[in-house]
Amino acid sequence: MSSHPVPRKIREIHNHHFDSTIWNDFEFRDDDIIIATYGKAGTTWVQQIIAQLLFDGAENLETAEMSPWMDLRFPPKEIKLSAVAAQKHRRFLKTHLPVDALVFSQQAKYVYIARDGRDVLWSLYNHHAKANEAWYEALNDTPGRVGPPMEKPPESVTQYYHDWLDQDGYPFWSMWENVRSWWAIRDLPNVYLLHFANLKSDMPAEIRRLAEFLDIPINEDKWDDILLHCSFDYMKANASRSVPLGGAFWDGGAKTFIHKGTNGRWRDVLSKDEILQYELRAAQELGKDCAHWLETGEN
Repeated sequence: MSSHPVPRKIREIHNHHFDSTIWNDFEFRDDDIIIATYGKAGTTWVQQIIAQLLFDGAENLETAEMSPWMDLRFPPKEIKLSAVAAQKHRRFLKTHLPVDALVFSQQAKYVYIARDGRDVLWSLYNHHAKANEAWYEALNDTPGRVGPPMEKPPESVTQYYHDWLDQDGYPFWSMWENVRSWWAIRDLPNVYLLHFANLKSDMPAEIRRLAEFLDIPINEDKWDDILLHCSFDYMKANASRSVPLGGAFWDGGAKTFIHKGTNGRWRDVLSKDEILQYELRAAQELGKDCAHWLETGEN
């Protein structure tokens, strides 16, 4: 299939969110689509886009239910595996794991979406700060958690940013290793790298390129419906169908999960030195080319 070596799973990741062992028991189909991301980089958007491509711009698709986060450790993996095994449509499933914690299929298609880490962090803070007690109970009290519990965030987004940057993704997981792992396999023929900024600047063109990679013929008669249903306004208005559990884990519901969809909110908050610190760290962790792509979407 390719001269590049096939990635191998070399470790398990367990924490308040993850149980990577689900992939050990997952039975791939040749046409599976795996949507991968660090998180808060446009995952829900890409799930919606792929659902719209597969179902010809249909209205009211229950995208979150159709496209579960596989390595989230609840509900138990036995329930999740049974549910996806019963799906009749072409499956499109979500992961937030780095490549070396996945079982990798040479036949499945992998779509990795990334976003500037500072924009990720601002979205992540909203996600965490608006989470309700049900979210903490699910993460901390559901059997199987490994490691420390998830705690409430500080009141300052700047402090949250420094904790995340200085402690390699705290209180979640490392963004650097996640991005690095997918960047390293970008030349595999069944891997496609997508960037949030490019989706923002020209969504129609990006959707067409993605459809070509996934071998999904576009129903041109439904093209306007596809674009409408992938727009931010439509997704915000119909958020309960694309957000996990209909948004039950967040104050304000699903519309809180789909927050602003904007970039650059950090520019008026972080100092020049803080911005430079991030840029130097990104180059150190990712290398010049990958850091530039992560910041801009330019490859």
